[in-house]
Amino acid sequence: MTRAIALHTDNEFIARHIGPGPVDEQAMLDFLGFDSLDALSASVIPESIKGTSVLGLSAGQSEADALAAIKAIAQQNQLFKYYIGQGYYNTHTPAPILRNLLENPAWYTAYTPYQPEISQGRLEALLNFQTLISDLTGLPIANASLLDEATAAAEAMTFCKRLSKNKSSQRFFASSHCHPQTLAVLITRAEPLGIEVVVGDEHELADTDGFFGALLQYPASNGDIFDYRELVERFHAGNALVAVAADLLALTLLSPPGEFGADVAIGSAQRFGVPLGFGGPHAAYFSTRDSFKRDMPGRLVGVSVDRHGKSALRLAMQTREQHIRREKATSNICTAQVLLANIASMYAVYHGPAGLIQIARRTHQLTAILARGLTQLGVRVEQQHFFDTLTLATGAATERLHEQARAAGINLREVDAQRVGISLDETTRQADVEALFALFHSESTQVVFQTLADEVTDQLPKSLLRESAILQHPVFNRYHSETELMRYLRRLADKDLALDRTMIPLGSCTMKLNAASEMIPVTWAEFGQLHPFAPAAQSKGYQLLTDELESMLCAATGYDSVSLQPNAGSQGEYAGLLAIRAYHQSRGDEHRDICLIPSSAHGTNPATAHMAGMRVVVTACDARGNVDIEDLRAKAIEHSDKLAALMITYPSTHGVFEEGIREICAIIHDHGGQVYIDGANMNAMVGLCAPGKFGGDVSHLNLHKTFCIPHGGGGPGVGPIGVKAHLAPFLPGHAALERKEGAVCAAPFGSASILPITWMYIRMMGGDGLKRASQVAILNANYIARRLEQHYPILYAGSNGLVAHECILDVRPLKDSSGISVDDVAKRLIDFGFHAPTMSFPVAGTLMIEPTESESMEELDRFCNAMIQIREEIRAVEEGLLDRDDNPLKNAPHTAAELVGEWTHAYSREQAVYPLPTLLENKYWPPVGRVDNVFGDRNLVCACPSIEAYQQA
Repeated sequence: MTRAIALHTDNEFIARHIGPGPVDEQAMLDFLGFDSLDALSASVIPESIKGTSVLGLSAGQSEADALAAIKAIAQQNQLFKYYIGQGYYNTHTPAPILRNLLENPAWYTAYTPYQPEISQGRLEALLNFQTLISDLTGLPIANASLLDEATAAAEAMTFCKRLSKNKSSQRFFASSHCHPQTLAVLITRAEPLGIEVVVGDEHELADTDGFFGALLQYPASNGDIFDYRELVERFHAGNALVAVAADLLALTLLSPPGEFGADVAIGSAQRFGVPLGFGGPHAAYFSTRDSFKRDMPGRLVGVSVDRHGKSALRLAMQTREQHIRREKATSNICTAQVLLANIASMYAVYHGPAGLIQIARRTHQLTAILARGLTQLGVRVEQQHFFDTLTLATGAATERLHEQARAAGINLREVDAQRVGISLDETTRQADVEALFALFHSESTQVVFQTLADEVTDQLPKSLLRESAILQHPVFNRYHSETELMRYLRRLADKDLALDRTMIPLGSCTMKLNAASEMIPVTWAEFGQLHPFAPAAQSKGYQLLTDELESMLCAATGYDSVSLQPNAGSQGEYAGLLAIRAYHQSRGDEHRDICLIPSSAHGTNPATAHMAGMRVVVTACDARGNVDIEDLRAKAIEHSDKLAALMITYPSTHGVFEEGIREICAIIHDHGGQVYIDGANMNAMVGLCAPGKFGGDVSHLNLHKTFCIPHGGGGPGVGPIGVKAHLAPFLPGHAALERKEGAVCAAPFGSASILPITWMYIRMMGGDGLKRASQVAILNANYIARRLEQHYPILYAGSNGLVAHECILDVRPLKDSSGISVDDVAKRLIDFGFHAPTMSFPVAGTLMIEPTESESMEELDRFCNAMIQIREEIRAVEEGLLDRDDNPLKNAPHTAAELVGEWTHAYSREQAVYPLPTLLENKYWPPVGRVDNVFGDRNLVCACPSIEAYQQA
């Protein structure tokens, strides 16, 4: 008798994503005194918000089924030949960069390089990026990337406002030759700040006085190349600063902005090997004069030395200004596009200066051939000088041309009813140009490509040809073979600690698994090679994906509508407050401009409120880190007539579910305000409670935290916002969407090409899996807290003694007893092979730990054992068994070079580098010792070392 085969349909992915298996999970629950996850979460979640989750999602799918489903969605996108341009271009991502960087978890799972000793690889790649930008723009200081070209332009506008000598002026000139999406974001950002953006043709601008700054496009959006030298001088004479949005590939051939007087250069590095991705993510750049470096937004990589005097890299200065200036900040950005900037930098490393110039010349030559041929076919080309873009006067034939082009699988730029635009790029070949000629075919005139190629000459203006050399540093002239590049990328990755090596226990940053199945669709052509301004009929797959993802996120949060446009958490914050502001204005409550923010809030919150035109009033926290409800109530009453919003993080920044959250929300609503719940800690709530159901009006979600998009070394991020129905009309708009105004970034769906990651995560986990993930995140955090509480004080906990998804260790008493600081503990963890937890936030002198649900009990124990051993070393200092100044903590981290050199310490080599026996099997060696931050600030170097320095080395 044969037995029927049992068909197991259980979804294995949930168990793959969640670290602890059933046995370990029960062991941790027993350790905490609970018999089930439900019992634990019931003790952690306050009674007032239980039952608010509305996670009505279907059961999770297997990895294979989810991949098949998203492949069917992707195939609904149609891939045409794109000649739309407008700041977005087809490009070839070199295969070794695709495989060894973009698809490599050693690069995409890394965190922001705040711990420089374990980040030397990605810091070097970013320094290459800064050098690339500085060289091409002709300005000496460049940052390590911004979010996109449009928001970089907005940063340039407020940068000029801050530095201009025209302190009283509120007028900013923006050329009508800028990309339309850039102008739209400028207008959005300017209005709450009371800045008047004057959009016009600079050639018709008779009076340049009265502006604090100006933005010009080079080459212009329509293709023209203008000589801006005299105009820049006129703006400078009127005490205005000048920003230039410049195309990096064009700058290999054209005189750079810094050489014709620009104060700032901004733009996109997308065409340096980064896929179109329906608009993002792409790295923007920002470069400026040396004298302005202290005011530059974003992050800056600089060169310093370690404690042995060896050259070492670090994030220079404190460039995240919102943590210093808070509500006085002009920028709220706390992220970048590191992964994409590194792709662009390696694209330049791989091709080198000669290769980049060759790509630029070929692109320009094909454009010149196209222009000559079209002229012979009777088409009027509007540009005399151009790089890669032409605008054609097509008159009444315009609509017919677009129809013919689409029938041939071609998209031209829709300039207006009388003109079309064509932009070529590095992927364009002879056959493509001949296909374009065919669209404009004339029976009376024939054009022959080769004949035109033999005749055409450069159409670049002679007076603006680049004379200065580019990319002379050895790094751009060495790794041109695939073998060399592959090894260079491996060498850099080996210097770093990323999630593929170890748990990264950063509190508030949620460093969880970025599953391979989630990542696979990102590099599919159907998602990666679509232009953001392609006709809607060609992007039905993306429309289906975004519709489904918005629905999923509504289910997870309890909100009614979602916008996926914000391309970072900071942008989500901003979009959320803009929605609140617009809502009040729609009701005639323009006077409501007070934003209450607890003193414990992340620095982006007050910075965002300022950018949204609100005034910040800080509310107190009690001794347990909770919002002081009576102080909040008093200030809500005091400002009742002007109250616009409360910004609050939940669970709290201190890692606790505050029991009074419903009361807090009710207080704000009773006084006419709206509640903005920061979604940074959503990883503790999905499936357990929903902010849209317990009082929130709007939340941003960090998809790069809770919903599995990887951090990429400091970006990309996605920060969509969920809102209640009454705020839905005020979500971000875009020229490509039904609502045209209110864009907060350049592309209608922001960083669209990485949205499949979150779609895959939610689809595979399903409602039950997401709930379980939140419960295990809480379990893991409480397990660590309970294991370590005998060794370090746990700073905050709920009334039941439990924490949420993270816990804070108080190291301050140890500083008093031993002289060991939080920095010393963080650096000593490197010797154990761990990235440090979050240091001194939200409380100075503390460590905030978040293990996430993806870490196994074995890894949690490995971390706890390291922290316990460190406490024993501190105790040895306290007892005089280790010297207070010469001990493993003060000297950490220890390098291999130090180990084999002369040993002068009182403690042994073994204690320095093998403090636990388990390290004998798997040892990470930091490439540098502790980095000297003070030296780096005093000797700021923000580009690759000079050729002379290389020769000396």
